[in-house]
Amino acid sequence: MALEEIVGPVMVGPSSSHTAGAVRLGNLARLCWGGEVTDVDIYLRCSFAATFWGHGTDRALLAGLMGFSPSDEALKDSFRIAAERGVRYRFHGEKVDGAHPNSVRFVIREGERTMEVVGASLGGGAVELQEVDGFVLRATGELPTMVTFHRDEPGVIAAVTAILAEAGINVGSMNVHRQGRGKGAAMVLELDGLPPEQVVERIKGCHSAIRRLMLIPAGGEEVR
Repeated sequence: MALEEIVGPVMVGPSSSHTAGAVRLGNLARLCWGGEVTDVDIYLRCSFAATFWGHGTDRALLAGLMGFSPSDEALKDSFRIAAERGVRYRFHGEKVDGAHPNSVRFVIREGERTMEVVGASLGGGAVELQEVDGFVLRATGELPTMVTFHRDEPGVIAAVTAILAEAGINVGSMNVHRQGRGKGAAMVLELDGLPPEQVVERIKGCHSAIRRLMLIPAGGEEVR
């Protein structure tokens, strides 16, 4: 068991699940979006919905969406900061059968673009990315992680892993999720380290089926 699981992460707030985990969930949603979040609906599930006010979960989620870390003193002022930045946000409760007790769904918008992200806080500041735009996947961020969103075609996995091998980047684990043969797919790769920018650019262009690539740093590091 990691020391952080015993004593909890450095954070602002009373509960690592509802504060540190919530901030990191916001960080992950922001990372999935790939830029500044200016308009978002946040759907709280189970215990998040029941206790968000007293635990500051709402402030923590919003702070994470704006790029703050769990230890940032600005967490308690996230409503004010969001107003100053012109961020539009709305909180809702929703019931979903089988949902993790500390889970949340983000619906982020800008113009005609919309993205939906689902994640859960697992305790001790640990989190899990569970869905992105309907793709069911599992990414915890415990190790440096790369996620590709691509069309299900032969050769994508081989092309990506060949570039990583050439760059000397070891793959610790790999999971591939697809919506159906020839449809959308996502590949989650846990790595010994995140690839440098030039390797990332090579991967983005290595196969015409690749639509998007996302990097998730190991827990506690700054989001890229």
